[in-house]
Amino acid sequence: MRAAILTVSTSKARGEGADESGTALAEFVAGLGLEVVAQEIVADDQWRIVARLRHFCDGLGADLVLTSGGTGLSPDDVTPEATRAVIEREAPGIAEAMRAASRPHTEHWMLSRGVAGTRGRSLIVNFPGSPKSIAECGEAISPALPHALALLAGERPAHQAP
Repeated sequence: MRAAILTVSTSKARGEGADESGTALAEFVAGLGLEVVAQEIVADDQWRIVARLRHFCDGLGADLVLTSGGTGLSPDDVTPEATRAVIEREAPGIAEAMRAASRPHTEHWMLSRGVAGTRGRSLIVNFPGSPKSIAECGEAISPALPHALALLAGERPAHQAP
């Protein structure tokens, strides 16, 4: 299966500093056993984010599209709005699990507005911009992702009891 990574950061898009969150997402993807087919940085601009998400899903056929950044309350945090403009079906449990996983680590966990959903056979998940938060949230959702991706691919994997 194939994954694409989109870091949403105006400063990183201008070349200011290393893309640590993109690297953290690439490590997360490798841990899932997926191939990274695209890794890009885009400024905090809703329509640029929309264009890249559509390209990753429709053009590249990525099974999993992960974003980092742009999920807070700042006026330029527009990743959730861009994602909602692209997805066909929301997967709220994924975003809820990520927020719940953040709760023990930060008092600001409730300020994350990240969403997750599907476009065709692609799953899009918004991660926070912090590499530490990416690891915490990734740990929470990684057990469910292979099953979700298999279902989107048209497979009918057995439901296993815990």
